[in-house]
Amino acid sequence: MEKRIDGKAIAAEVVAEAKAHSEKLVADHRITPGIAVVIVGEDPASEVYVASKGRMAKECGFHSVQHTLPDDISEEDLLKLIASLNDDPAIHGILVQLPLPGQIDEGRVIQAIDPDKDVDGFHYVNVGKLTTGELGSAFVPCTPAGSMILLNRTLGGDLSGLNAVVVGRSNIVGKPIASLLLAANCTVTIAHSRTADLAALCRSADILIAAVGRPEMITGDWIKPGATVIDVGINRIPAPERGEGKNRLVGDVNYNEAVEVADHITPVPGGVGPMTIALLMANTVSAAYRSAGLDAPEF
Repeated sequence: MEKRIDGKAIAAEVVAEAKAHSEKLVADHRITPGIAVVIVGEDPASEVYVASKGRMAKECGFHSVQHTLPDDISEEDLLKLIASLNDDPAIHGILVQLPLPGQIDEGRVIQAIDPDKDVDGFHYVNVGKLTTGELGSAFVPCTPAGSMILLNRTLGGDLSGLNAVVVGRSNIVGKPIASLLLAANCTVTIAHSRTADLAALCRSADILIAAVGRPEMITGDWIKPGATVIDVGINRIPAPERGEGKNRLVGDVNYNEAVEVADHITPVPGGVGPMTIALLMANTVSAAYRSAGLDAPEF
């Protein structure tokens, strides 16, 4: 049995589906999905990530625009840009790359985005829809949504009755994926740094979601034999074996130990990461369909 969940391959499938839905929207309704990415300042990691989003959007046939703003921009000017994008009928998805400089209130900027264009799924309207089970019209944050696709395509789509433990309670991953798992009829526990006997709790999980941000914290003996493990962590650790000053990426799970116990597990890199951008494309297509009064495609 192949234990490794190939996030790159599944992400490629999702992107191909998004592209096909985009082409159908253009052919049937002459509407091209449009996405605007806003980046403030010159953070190298953010620039690489934004560039990859732009390439993927073009691959899907989207109308893609990028606004690169100086890091000393005022909050007022950024909000004016958001307002203009909200009013632009050619733009269906708006993404503001985080973090933002200290003079800008991130929460205020995120809440200024039209909820119908909030393809990151961070607006309170979309958060509320998700937590109340209104998934048909919600935009779900891309990393949790991508993680659920990995689970569904690996386990066959019916997760009813499975015990799921989510390690991490962030608004970006932990809480939303717990809501998605509940909607899929799992029994869900959210754990965190103050959870008593975390190892024992993890061992009870049929599905274990690691999203805590601590390199290789979850070891093989924390994992129930036969479990499915989704490792959302992306951590850089020193790798002196690669040369002085070099590092490597690892997840929140010790992969080499966990793969001996779990039935299915995502690697880092190559697991959840590729799904995040793929779901951004899927959300943008869905936004374009909804803006035209059409039923959004399912992924």
